Amino acid sequence: MRVDTDDFARPCSCGKEHHIDVKEIIIEPGAIEKLEVMLDDGMLREYFLPVIICDTNTFEATEEIMENIYDRCETVILDAEGLQADRRSVEVAIQNIDEEMDLIIAVGTGTIHDICRCIAHEYGVPFVSVPTAASMDGFVSSVATVLWDGFKKTIPSVSPLCVIADIDIISKAPWRLNASGAANIMGNYISLLDWRISQLVSGEYLCERACSMEEQAIRIVKSCIRGIPDGDEDDCEDLMKALILSGLAMQIVGSSRPACGAEHHMSHLWRMEVVNPHLNVYHGEKVGIAALICLQKYKQIAQAIREGDCHVVEYEGMENVLLEHTFQNKNQLQKVIEENTPDPLIGVVPEHLEKCLPQIADMIEDLPDVDDLQRLMEKGGCITDARRIGLTDRMIQETIQVSPYMRNRLTLMRFLKMLEIDRA
Repeated sequence: MRVDTDDFARPCSCGKEHHIDVKEIIIEPGAIEKLEVMLDDGMLREYFLPVIICDTNTFEATEEIMENIYDRCETVILDAEGLQADRRSVEVAIQNIDEEMDLIIAVGTGTIHDICRCIAHEYGVPFVSVPTAASMDGFVSSVATVLWDGFKKTIPSVSPLCVIADIDIISKAPWRLNASGAANIMGNYISLLDWRISQLVSGEYLCERACSMEEQAIRIVKSCIRGIPDGDEDDCEDLMKALILSGLAMQIVGSSRPACGAEHHMSHLWRMEVVNPHLNVYHGEKVGIAALICLQKYKQIAQAIREGDCHVVEYEGMENVLLEHTFQNKNQLQKVIEENTPDPLIGVVPEHLEKCLPQIADMIEDLPDVDDLQRLMEKGGCITDARRIGLTDRMIQETIQVSPYMRNRLTLMRFLKMLEIDRA
């Protein structure tokens, strides 16, 4: 299947002119053969010094099927053990590439892509995305999420020139990786709700086309999720299509807003390991579990609104004592404070938020029930129990309190700082 990126650049009702940087997206069995053709006689023929960046696992998974491409390119193979997208990994990769290189080919999943995005941006060269699993929705993203000086941050970078997703590779990926991608898309229920609530309360810009694309991604995953654990080729192809669609939604609005809400903020906090120990799980798995935590909390808020037990209170400012207790590393604390300056809740009018509560309850009630979403995810092999990844009830409560400060972005979790819920 080829995706025509021109379809996403037509005039939009949101009033903004959208732009897609990626020029070609190929999702099909045997797609690597198309990459060879592109390097020989197609859109990539002008590049003379391409470098492949992969890790030991993705090299092993693609060594045979990409033999001809590896033979013609300089290759940097990073150690997969403990590899993460951070300053050190970027520096190690840079130390091993020819400064004259003019094209990067990212062979891997999220970590490799974020590393390659940073390097491509630094050197001012394009990169090609070759996903080895349908594990996350950031393959076509124009930003990189990296751990920089101890703080998880999103930095501007570049989107790929093209995406070559070979289903022969992706369907043979470890099932947990593809299940992670499915869980990642389920997180869109929360991110879209958070965006709509922010638009309702604060007037934040919102693009209905981007929302529709994310909703379509959810529908696609719901229809194919059962075949993910068995590596069904058709279902893996549909999953990759959904992930690319979600990424394009972010690209057309120029930010991660359509697919990054309170559920991702929880994942970012867990990655920093200040309220929890190291969690040996994939990004999408953390997002899926966080989405269920958010959904349960949001349903409780909706019930409290309906029963007249939820009221807006005057905002008292950022919880500095909580932040100082959580981020005992002064550098991390400073980064969090900088991220939240100016405080996005300062401009929220309490009386207006109070008037919006019934509509917020309506929006929450349109979401699936927690048990229904959990059962669906489990059919796709997704991890849904926070305890399975090492999170205790205390850690979850701390996450609910602290995670809204991970991004300067309004979510219902952030609005919770202005809500008082009566407890029986």
